[in-house]
Amino acid sequence: MKLREIAELVDGSVLGDDTVEITGITNIEEAGSSDIVFAVPPHLEKAAASRAAAVIIPLDSTEFAKPAVRVENPRVAFVKLLKFFMPPPDVERGVHATAVLGKDVKLGDNVAIMANAVIGDHVAIGDNTVIYPNAYIGNHVVIGSDALIYSNVSVREDCRIGSRVILQNGAVIGSDGFGFVSVQGRHHKVPQVGNVIIEDDVEVGANTCIDRATISSTVVKRGTKIDNLVHLGHNVVIGEDCFVVALTGISGSTKVGNHVTFAGQVGSTGHITIGDNCVFAARTGIIGDVAAGSFYAGFPAKPHKEWLKSEAYINKLPDLVKRVRELEKRLAELPVTH
Repeated sequence: MKLREIAELVDGSVLGDDTVEITGITNIEEAGSSDIVFAVPPHLEKAAASRAAAVIIPLDSTEFAKPAVRVENPRVAFVKLLKFFMPPPDVERGVHATAVLGKDVKLGDNVAIMANAVIGDHVAIGDNTVIYPNAYIGNHVVIGSDALIYSNVSVREDCRIGSRVILQNGAVIGSDGFGFVSVQGRHHKVPQVGNVIIEDDVEVGANTCIDRATISSTVVKRGTKIDNLVHLGHNVVIGEDCFVVALTGISGSTKVGNHVTFAGQVGSTGHITIGDNCVFAARTGIIGDVAAGSFYAGFPAKPHKEWLKSEAYINKLPDLVKRVRELEKRLAELPVTH
């Protein structure tokens, strides 16, 4: 495509030669002489010095060393191009001969059930949903339209999966919550009879486990994105448009507001409430309720600025210990007066 055609596709305007031919899209480091990349500050100079044929840049950039396409949001434009140049793979629709379907299964239009998938009794699956090989869908599960359920996913009985949900390989939805009663040193299992509700436009990463509620529901609300190797305990509620990054663990009955970000390896105690628009830095340990709009770090979790000060002081401790020892030595050498 010519650069002017790229600009039309992403609702942008060309800066420089609009006849440049583009054959691919990639990142700045790997760009070739016919590729287009995107760049935002502070990476504009790096993109200008790359081998790329053209660069997608912000609207407020009025000069550039290469042919460029100016857009309101370069990241959004880049996503549009990725979808255009690299459409999703075609999937043969219908039920594979080796798939197993239970009783009273309701399939929408244009559904794909691939090899060796197992669908339980009384399951409902919406239009255009794809179930990849070796997935397991338990009894009484409901799945919305345009969902992608990848290989080796397990969705246990009675769970509800919304539309446009993506469950990456190996995700487990509706495993038993960790509930036990200890009597005289022996642990007795508490039946976990609730379910999991995953609302529309949620993505769940590979090998992530979301436990079913003891009673009622564990809920992941609309638009939340969950990374690989995350664990949500029973009766957890995660609000809308949250980010939950890899190796995060949220203990049971924790309630999380909307637009909350948990960076990697964050952990929380259970039965707490976290307000809207909070951010938790990597490896934060959350041990109590957190007010809306907080930015926390460290263990135990504290406001990020306080944590930065504490870390700065800790880094100075070796020098402080050395100075104290020197002062103690000098003090010991002083003559004793009465």
